Amino acid sequence: MAERYPFPDLNTLPEDIRQRILQVQEKAGFIPNVFLGFARRPAEWRAFFAYHDALMLREQGSLTKGEREMIVTATSAVNQCLYCVVAHGAILRIYEKNPLVADQVAVNHRKADISARQKAMLDFAMKVCQHSQAIDDADFEALYPHGFDDEDIWDIAAITAFFGLSNRMASFAGMQPNPEFYLMGRLPREKKA
Repeated sequence: MAERYPFPDLNTLPEDIRQRILQVQEKAGFIPNVFLGFARRPAEWRAFFAYHDALMLREQGSLTKGEREMIVTATSAVNQCLYCVVAHGAILRIYEKNPLVADQVAVNHRKADISARQKAMLDFAMKVCQHSQAIDDADFEALYPHGFDDEDIWDIAAITAFFGLSNRMASFAGMQPNPEFYLMGRLPREKKA
């Protein structure tokens, strides 16, 4: 399946968006399709990536970058978003330095080789993803013994909800994962000469 919406030409984009995409390309070695896919609407692109960065680059709280990516990978799998499972699974493998974790979390986090804390976090994220209307005090109480506070719990829910939007946009638009994502974090990184 190909993308339903053609990507805009990088050189026609507003300068702030073009510069951010070039920075990502410099760091990753390629342009992740999500950056071009959403760039067709600059105001939405800016809002999307501002909220993405506020959630995923947040330095407060106890969630690690790897745990944030676990939430994205697990909930994106439930939402059947190929792009997000593959792309964020790659980032998860890199952050956790574990080539197996993303597949395990995407298929069944309860069987994954992750900590009890991370399983509790993903149990909550899955409930937010699938049954947010049923969240009650008991769901919060189950997280406190694992060291999560109310702000951490907000982060778990906000990441889940934000990527619910991302999953739906990527899926309806037919956004495909870049081929580079499939092997990232699975094989040792080649050293630059």
